[in-house]
Amino acid sequence: MPRTRTTEPPEDMPEIIVRRSARRTRTVSAHFSGEAVVLAVPQRATRAQIAHWSATLVPRVVAKRRAAEAAARTRHREDRLEDMAARLSRTHLDGRARPTSVTWSTRQHTRWGSATPSTGSIRISRRLADAPEWVLETVVLHELVHLLEAEHNDRFWELARRHPRARDAAQFLDGVAWADSHGAQAHGAGAEPSTA
Repeated sequence: MPRTRTTEPPEDMPEIIVRRSARRTRTVSAHFSGEAVVLAVPQRATRAQIAHWSATLVPRVVAKRRAAEAAARTRHREDRLEDMAARLSRTHLDGRARPTSVTWSTRQHTRWGSATPSTGSIRISRRLADAPEWVLETVVLHELVHLLEAEHNDRFWELARRHPRARDAAQFLDGVAWADSHGAQAHGAGAEPSTA
């Protein structure tokens, strides 16, 4: 059985378990086993080589896992948006609005959401990820209505205001927008204007 030795992990890194193998002569690999990273090295690897591989290969494996976990969290959140959109369409629009996708967007800094009727795609500003559920619902409903009525005409507003808290959400979002544009003044009288 190959010897197993645990090395001290670098800061913010998982435990590293070094496994020496007589079969390995040149190759080195790293993979997760539970919460630890197993670094498989040749039997004759030196401490300096192991330290080098620990510092270069292990962070890549960790970064890849973290990216995969972040992608899974984003997918879960987008599944939540898609489920919400389907429910809101059934409840308020007789199921007529059928988006092809409902995703979070990090590029929307001045809008809460946007819809492209020709493709059926809806994008919701990532800034709303922590907003109250009823606020997020009204934004999603607003964008769903755009799939049916492109313009902000009377018919559009009649549909968009079907959410029972539409007016509350509009006030909430107006308040957030005001705070965003007047943020420096919220810190007290005489505060310097923000240059950000």
